[in-house]
Amino acid sequence: MTEQKPTERFPDERIVDIELIEELSESFLEYSYSVIYARALPDARDGLKPVQRRIIFQMGEMGLRPDKGHVKSARVSGEVMGKLHPHGDGAIYDAMVRMAQAFTLRVPLIDGHGNFGSLDDGPAAARYTETRLAPAALLMNEGLDEDVVDFKPNYDAQLSEPEVLPAAFPNLLVNGSAGIAVGMATNMAPHNMREVIAGAIALLNNTKLESSDLMKYIPGPDLPTGGIIMGTDGIKEAYETGRGSFKTRARVTIESVSPRKLALVVTELPYLVGPERVIEKIKDGVNSKKLQGIADVIDLTDRANGLKLVIELKTGFDPNVVLDLLYRFTPLEESFGINNVCLVEGRPETLGLRDMLGVYLAHRIVVTKRRSENRLGKKLARLHLVEGLLKAILSIDEVIKIIRTADEVDEARSNLMKKFSLSEIQAEYILELKLRRLTKFSKLELDTEAKNLAKEIADLQKILSSEKNLKEVVTRELQEVSDKYGDDRRTTISDGVTEIKPVSAAKASAIDAQLADSPCHIILTASGQVLRTLEPVTPGTKRKKHDAIRNQVSTTTRSDIGFLTSDGVMHRVHASDIPAAEGAFDPASSFCS
Repeated sequence: MTEQKPTERFPDERIVDIELIEELSESFLEYSYSVIYARALPDARDGLKPVQRRIIFQMGEMGLRPDKGHVKSARVSGEVMGKLHPHGDGAIYDAMVRMAQAFTLRVPLIDGHGNFGSLDDGPAAARYTETRLAPAALLMNEGLDEDVVDFKPNYDAQLSEPEVLPAAFPNLLVNGSAGIAVGMATNMAPHNMREVIAGAIALLNNTKLESSDLMKYIPGPDLPTGGIIMGTDGIKEAYETGRGSFKTRARVTIESVSPRKLALVVTELPYLVGPERVIEKIKDGVNSKKLQGIADVIDLTDRANGLKLVIELKTGFDPNVVLDLLYRFTPLEESFGINNVCLVEGRPETLGLRDMLGVYLAHRIVVTKRRSENRLGKKLARLHLVEGLLKAILSIDEVIKIIRTADEVDEARSNLMKKFSLSEIQAEYILELKLRRLTKFSKLELDTEAKNLAKEIADLQKILSSEKNLKEVVTRELQEVSDKYGDDRRTTISDGVTEIKPVSAAKASAIDAQLADSPCHIILTASGQVLRTLEPVTPGTKRKKHDAIRNQVSTTTRSDIGFLTSDGVMHRVHASDIPAAEGAFDPASSFCS
């Protein structure tokens, strides 16, 4: 790098020659540093990215508590952008929307009013939606006014913001995170709050526990949209190393939607998969002949009843084979790749389950210690003032005389200090106090307050006397959060897994999803039940008490059976749609008179 001298024509000119490679390297390094530390990766202590932390902190400063009314989202975005996060209101609003979506976060931190989007559609503009803090967000800000965390200047050094939030619950594990930095990315799955806190308490009481031991308390992720996790090998690997993957499947049941039709009913989908995406993939699969046996797909999803997709099947097709094909070619089965990259003491690290809980617990112990020290200092200061007031009340007449005879405030202060052995703070407080406080009734109040303060001081000193006592406080507070905000697990974890391997379109078209045309027998009982059996049944045989076999027909599973009623109406039913003998079916009202 060389610097050229100013010329006569441009005396103030300053031109510096820099190697292009050097400039690009330095600029890209600064950009990468900024993205990693100030935008994309969450802090391991509170589980929040800077923009999320600033939103929750600023909303707390604005007083947008759960018991207050909603305000326009655009107002919150403007406050956060103007005071703390100068990166544009679009990024701020996107982060706010994500924290309000119940299908994205296991425990939402923002209470949104209006259209905050769905799995298939984006949210409305910030000027149309309203927002306030959710109850769980109060736990993130809890204790900020008690010097529990360090503050740093904002971008223009006019205001200050917390370096990290106190976080009364392990938000990183409970809500997960996703972000793409430069050269690295993070993708963490949400978990159940009760299970995470139970694991954290267990690790706090026994620091020798490993990630495999913690899986007794935290068996795996608990996704907001439910579903079924197939197998735990990938989860174990992720908990040990910080990297792994697992497969989730939709929750599907086989139901009869009409006397002649079966359907696959989907009530839960894999994480971040929307019903419209599933329907589109099913239509593509049917058109390309990858999927067989599907007659129609009906979306019955609504706000009252939740997700419900009805995939109607054609007659004569095996629903289990069709379901296997759906797992292969549609998002009814999805993989989730875990990559636990987060910031630990300002450095990006890949953490396993034990390390993530350990970092959080260390943070909570520091928060609890600083909060106790802050409270102890305030209690001691207040007790000091109360003791001074009690001295003054005992000789109130003399106190008044000293104040009245003094020519200046400084003289009155020094005389009070000398006469009653008061500190300067106590004397100043007495001088500023209203006379109506110095009564007999006030003395009783002050005596009671002094006793209460002494007890509270002793309790705080006990907490600070040992790390064991600090851990007990952390344990008790975590358990209270779990009892109040925890809920039941939504995602089922299945250990016995039959892997559904992907196949090509050519092989898929060769798979026969129709039922095998095997021999069967249709029987009619004396009570009017129609059943299907594999073996013939002797007429007159009793199936159960007060019931006997009246008639039977030999056929195959891919044939149709006609039932003629007394009204002369023929009902045509596919043999495979008739229940097997072990089931209970009463078609009297439909087929028999």
